[in-house]
Amino acid sequence: MTPKPLILLLALCFSLFSSAQDSLLAPTPPMGFMTWNYFGDDINEQDIKSMADAMVEEGLVELGYEYIFIDDGWQGGRDKRNNIIPDPEKFPSGIKALAKYLHSKGMKLGIYSDAAQLTCAGYTASLGFEEQDAKTFASWDVDYLKYDYCGAPTDRKTAEKRYSKMADALQNSGRQIVFSVCEWGQREPWLWAKEAGGQLWRTTYDIRDKWSANAPEGTNLHEESIGYGILDILEINAELDEYAGPGGWNDPDMLVVGLHGKSGPSGDQGGHGATNTEYQSQMSLWSLIAAPLMISNDVRNMDEETRRILTNKDIIAIDQDPLGKQGKRVINKDNWQVFVKPLTDGNYAVGILNTSEKKQRFKENLSSLGLDGKYKLLDVWSKKDYRKTDKLNFQVQSHETLVFKLSR
Repeated sequence: MTPKPLILLLALCFSLFSSAQDSLLAPTPPMGFMTWNYFGDDINEQDIKSMADAMVEEGLVELGYEYIFIDDGWQGGRDKRNNIIPDPEKFPSGIKALAKYLHSKGMKLGIYSDAAQLTCAGYTASLGFEEQDAKTFASWDVDYLKYDYCGAPTDRKTAEKRYSKMADALQNSGRQIVFSVCEWGQREPWLWAKEAGGQLWRTTYDIRDKWSANAPEGTNLHEESIGYGILDILEINAELDEYAGPGGWNDPDMLVVGLHGKSGPSGDQGGHGATNTEYQSQMSLWSLIAAPLMISNDVRNMDEETRRILTNKDIIAIDQDPLGKQGKRVINKDNWQVFVKPLTDGNYAVGILNTSEKKQRFKENLSSLGLDGKYKLLDVWSKKDYRKTDKLNFQVQSHETLVFKLSR
């Protein structure tokens, strides 16, 4: 029989663990709508409200897309007490009223600032006003802060200091606010951003609405202003699986699903649009690598293919799996990339990407992926079940990613 003091100790430990889990910010990758790709800095409170209404009506909030993230362009400067204020023409009711509107619909509000004097688009930022701005955001009932790095020094030490200062300010604000470190991966934030107080960190420069830059190997896409496509972003983020987990996520930037080459930020630098097969691949790959799912198309006017891709419950469940493991790339050769993601129920998700320009057949034993024995397969896109097998043998279209849930 277990001694009573030990039982009480175990119960206390379990209670503390449960409380820690409950209080953990971003226990799974955040999901929602981010304004930048569609609206740029031309954003207002009515846009936010109409988008929130559409997200509820489309069932996106019920599926987990609970945030609306207001990106750059909401700011109206500072008042006579140096409090940051919203643009009175864009947000005449104020941010707090907007947060109340979203909260009434079961949603959360994200906002944006920068670790310099001005933001990327030239608006008021937070350097030197971290404590004051954090308290302001908390008073507005904001739930998430994306903190950019335009106009800041390039060295890592300064970045760590500036992000830590804002993280401390948020922690002292009186409200739990998820903190997104957005310094574009140039200072390897996966090595320090969580310790600095971040719950997610951008691993790359901005994504564009295209499959790939199609640039010669070794080309510096940023310096050449070519722009990163889905595949270019994947190549960077796929190597960082060991750094992701509950409360701390690699962020490969927004979903471009459904933008169809829209002009604006995502349309710059060759962002001419991708095919629906490529959009489905992004949704598949981002879910396999446990990425935040930040949609950026016009939810109010979605076509059926976009809706189908963004509302697939099985692929969302893979992204949001509470075990919090980023899928590991176990094959990366001969135009094939294969990812294996352990799931909390002891099962696995496997993704097979064909990067070539033609349809190909993929043949491989599961043992070569590190999976011994036989598994039942569910194709999460076609919903087709396959009987137990120890092999994968499938036709894969050009730029398609097949995703299977494997169970014993």
